[in-house]
Amino acid sequence: MPRLALVAALALVLPLAASAVEPVAPASVVDAAPAGSAPAPVTVTAASFKCLDDMTPVRGFFVDSLAGNLKATLEVAKSTRGGVYPPGSVVQLVPTEVMVKREPGFSPVTRDWEFFELDVSDKGSHIRKRGFAEVNNRFDKNCFACHAAARPEFDLICEKNNGCEKLPIPQHVITALQKTDPRCKTSDASLTQRFTSWMVQVLSPN
Repeated sequence: MPRLALVAALALVLPLAASAVEPVAPASVVDAAPAGSAPAPVTVTAASFKCLDDMTPVRGFFVDSLAGNLKATLEVAKSTRGGVYPPGSVVQLVPTEVMVKREPGFSPVTRDWEFFELDVSDKGSHIRKRGFAEVNNRFDKNCFACHAAARPEFDLICEKNNGCEKLPIPQHVITALQKTDPRCKTSDASLTQRFTSWMVQVLSPN
């Protein structure tokens, strides 16, 4: 009889104890974003752009992240196998031309890249043009048409041997433009580089 009484007591106590414990949802359910939620927008204004010296150099071009995710941007930029840049990535070769990776689905044709043509001075940046497949630079060259030639794994980023046409300006001119970014407080540009940069501005058609 005592044994039967113990079994009966457990049968009553265990269900009560179980009901006193509040069920906890799995971490994956608690932390998951709501199904179908829109990706966070990438806000871009003239103030988003900065002196090239304040960006991170990678093989001759410069990168930044408007989303605070520079590590992920650099991981793709430094890869020799390519990759898809995360939203908010900024890629720049010279002070006046910029690519910004927008949120997923924003512009499928340009793989979500937005192209910018800037005017730059010691006062900062001014956006002359912005857009996607329709933007031409000040030399009337279509930005997307040039970058579309990059092999798919490089996410529209042009470099030597990435599939894009060779730039029509030599490397020493590109370097001169980079070193004479007027938004930078200091510059180690040589007199020759300053003169080269000035000549490009004088000869620029727009």
